[in-house]
Amino acid sequence: MPALLVLSLTVFYPALQAFYLSFTRYDFDLTQPPVWIGLKNFRRLWSDRVFWETFRNTVLYLVGVVPILVTLPLGLAILVNQKLRGIRWFRVAYYTPVIISMVVAGIAWKWLYADNGLLNQLLKLANLSTSGIPWLTSPSWAIFSVMVVTVWKGLGYYMVIYLAGLQAIPEDLYEAAAIDGSDGIKKHWDITVPLMQPYLLLVAVISAISATKVFEEVYIMTQGGPRNSSKTIVYYVYEQAFQDLEMSYACTIGLVMFLIILGLSLLRLSFERLTVKEH
Repeated sequence: MPALLVLSLTVFYPALQAFYLSFTRYDFDLTQPPVWIGLKNFRRLWSDRVFWETFRNTVLYLVGVVPILVTLPLGLAILVNQKLRGIRWFRVAYYTPVIISMVVAGIAWKWLYADNGLLNQLLKLANLSTSGIPWLTSPSWAIFSVMVVTVWKGLGYYMVIYLAGLQAIPEDLYEAAAIDGSDGIKKHWDITVPLMQPYLLLVAVISAISATKVFEEVYIMTQGGPRNSSKTIVYYVYEQAFQDLEMSYACTIGLVMFLIILGLSLLRLSFERLTVKEH
């Protein structure tokens, strides 16, 4: 009951209030009560060019980040699961970005991406570019540069999830597979990947939800620019609510984002039930 009370005050009531505000006009003068306007905010959303740009950027983020965060951490987990001397130091090294604050990481990567930053200096030294690459100031590069930070920050977290799954696989299975001629990389295709399916699904859904809600990287590194090329749905909600003070419209955008995340969660539950039935 105490936990339910806390959740009601901090989660359920604010969510219901936001749902109500999405059908009202509540902006600029926040001292005035909301005015009911029905579906006008949703009609505005449908014709809002900036919203569809942020929606496209969010989908692009999903497509660009999720496959990497599903596959690459599994390879790292297999690597650090080996019984080698000093392997714990590699585990710590891969996990270190997870415990670094996103603010610190964003600022550090912003320095790396600067016109005279380390990355462009290395490109010039290697004669790969004479003027450097506008990582954060070009509409063609900005969102992909931010994606790199998201991937770098999340690799260690998902690696630990996979590592827990790998350590639950009995060594006997690999020994039996070796006798049958499945060794080296082939044993991972035959044994590791099939047995890791629940973990693969979990990481896919978690990383997809995280990519949908990406905000800090964008806020610190590009603030949605240039020309909305890296602006995501969550950043657009923040912009409408706290910069333009259009609370009701921000709640409308947030409701759409909630439905997207709800769909991803239901998809995960459906796949999880299907996996359980197959086993």
